[in-house]
Amino acid sequence: MSTASGDGADAGGDGASSAVTAPAGRRIPPASSMPWVRNLRRFVGTGAGLGSEALMELETKRILLEIFKERQRKSAEAGSIPSFYKKKPEEGSISSRVQRLAKYRFLKKQSELLLNADDLDAMWVCLRENCVIDDATGAEKMNYEDFCHIATVCTEQIGQKCKRFFSPSNFMKFEKDDSGRIAILPFYLYVMRTVSLTQARIDMSELDEDSDGFLQPHEMEAYIRGLIPNLAQLRDMPTQFVQMYCRIAARKFFFFCDPHRRGKACIKKVLLSNCLQELMELHQESEEEVTDTEQAENWFSLTSAQRICDMFLALDKDQNGTLSKQELKEYADGTLTEIFIERG
Repeated sequence: MSTASGDGADAGGDGASSAVTAPAGRRIPPASSMPWVRNLRRFVGTGAGLGSEALMELETKRILLEIFKERQRKSAEAGSIPSFYKKKPEEGSISSRVQRLAKYRFLKKQSELLLNADDLDAMWVCLRENCVIDDATGAEKMNYEDFCHIATVCTEQIGQKCKRFFSPSNFMKFEKDDSGRIAILPFYLYVMRTVSLTQARIDMSELDEDSDGFLQPHEMEAYIRGLIPNLAQLRDMPTQFVQMYCRIAARKFFFFCDPHRRGKACIKKVLLSNCLQELMELHQESEEEVTDTEQAENWFSLTSAQRICDMFLALDKDQNGTLSKQELKEYADGTLTEIFIERG
């Protein structure tokens, strides 16, 4: 009995145990086998249905991953120092011709965007017709409303190429009175100087044969030679003196714009130098505008150039075109010191 009962108990115990452990031992199918899980993962993987922040996060991760891979690729390829010098194309080659043609078209396009003399005259007339007279000083001024109105009128008469001068930032560059008005004369002078410098840069760039942004001595002389017919005070220069004048004037530019004596002057430095401004002062036409004193003080005047040439020829005893140290000692009655002459 006891054995039977024990066996029954054991059998009952095994049945109970199996009944209890059966639910716990039942295996849950993997998530990949569930259709709704697969569909959800596929839905999330495409990015559809996500909010704007989630999409932005995914796009950011993708971009950063691409940047990281690109840097890794460049790091792997950077086995040597990258080249920082490119040889200029040979003269007459296809590359040289294409570069020259592209430069010519670019400069021509920039030149067409400039205001000419008639455009500047029309702008001045428009400024004077639409300004107001200051009762206290008598100066011709304009406020921002007048400024915008003049911009509209000038654009109708001249074209779109004058529109860039009538920007709010340009209006804020000039000194304003208590009523917020600016004088029209400084504004007009600003336009004229901008046009003049831009035209000068275009002319210099056309003479820059290798397009490196620098002018060599013969290129600078060619630029000055092209200016002479447009400078009122130099139009009557003797033909035989033109070459000497261009050489003297070019040396003045190189003395200040080429301090390291590399044999080339940066175009930007030339444009910003006081030498170019002094040379452009020779545009004044009427003799009443230029006194003898002012003409003598201008280093680029014909009188000054002839005086310098005569002084040089007087010092050059052997007529070889250069001054030796002994010849230089006689300059200004021997007032130059030995240290100065040795440094020269």
